[in-house]
Formats: sequence, C-alpha cells, structure tokens
Amino acid sequence: MATNRSQRLRKKLCVDEFQELGFELNLDFKEDLADEAIDAFLNAFLKEAMEANGLGYVGGDDFGLVCLQKRGSVSEEQRAAVEAWLKGRSELTEVTVSPLIDVWYPEKPINPVA
Repeated sequence: MATNRSQRLRKKLCVDEFQELGFELNLDFKEDLADEAIDAFLNAFLKEAMEANGLGYVGGDDFGLVCLQKRGSVSEEQRAAVEAWLKGRSELTEVTVSPLIDVWYPEKPINPVA
C-alpha cells in the first residue's frame, strides 16, 4: 500500500498523526468468587474506572481492550488511573495492564510525539 497518503485518508485509516492508543487488560479473579460478585465488580469497573475517565471497554470479564469513548488516544494518566483502581480491588488476584498500544494496528509501533 502506498505510504504517500492524503491527510483525509490518514485520518480515515487512523495512521500517522491520527494514530489512536489504548491498552489491554488481563484480570484474574479469586477462585471462590461468586458470579454475582463478578457482575457487581464489572458494573463498578465500567462506571467508576471506565465512564469516569471517558474510556470504553471491549472484551470479556477477564480480558479486554480499553480505548477512548470518542475518537482519540488514551493518555498515560488515564491508563495509570485504571491500573490503580484495579489494583485496589479485593476481587482480583492479579492484574496485568499493557503499555499503550495502537488500537487499530496493534503490531505497529507507537508514533513518537513530534
């Protein structure tokens, strides 16, 4: 594919200066946790960690991708806030939060800030 693209096409493809960043989550719940407790945790997670920070979550109850609710990139501060919220929860035995990645093309490196 050609790399000499118009600004309009770069925006449509979410590349170069229009790259959008997010991060992945892996959550390990306690073995004896009831389904109702997991549902209550997920509801709190979506309201307190995601919506409160303007973020969206796509995935299941133990793995998913976090991105901005609107067009744009998650900031390092938002990522850290979600990680801190998750690590403060007693329902989880382990939390893995990835570094920021390109949400449209995860195999591509993050563009350096100009």
